[in-house]
Amino acid sequence: MIQSWQLTIPIYVANANSKKIEGYKMTPIDLAEKYMDCVFKTGNLEELRNILSDELQFRGPFFNFNSADTYVDSLKNDPPVDFKYKIIKSYANGSSACLVYQFSKPGVSTSMAQIFETMDGKINSILLIFDTGAFRSK
Repeated sequence: MIQSWQLTIPIYVANANSKKIEGYKMTPIDLAEKYMDCVFKTGNLEELRNILSDELQFRGPFFNFNSADTYVDSLKNDPPVDFKYKIIKSYANGSSACLVYQFSKPGVSTSMAQIFETMDGKINSILLIFDTGAFRSK
């Protein structure tokens, strides 16, 4: 006798208002990519704020922030302009994601890496790593 198995895969309908798929929890890579889209492509800081934990810890060569609100406020006061990136490699491990990318803006091009730690579906820590020498005036 041959037994057959039936696999049931739930199908979720996208909510047209939020463009979020109901029932889907974003992975660390999803969150990291959404972060990059919000910062570098769309500039949608409200959407960015929604994926950041209130207690966000941002660490980088030039700036450090201890909350999502102060980080987003800094982007409002000095928004990224003419910035581009191209993902070289992405990695994920448990609740962490790492994006390695080529960053460019007029007069500057350098490799960067960002490590994102997530908890409860939000980014709670970002470590930005790059050589600051690329930003020295020539």
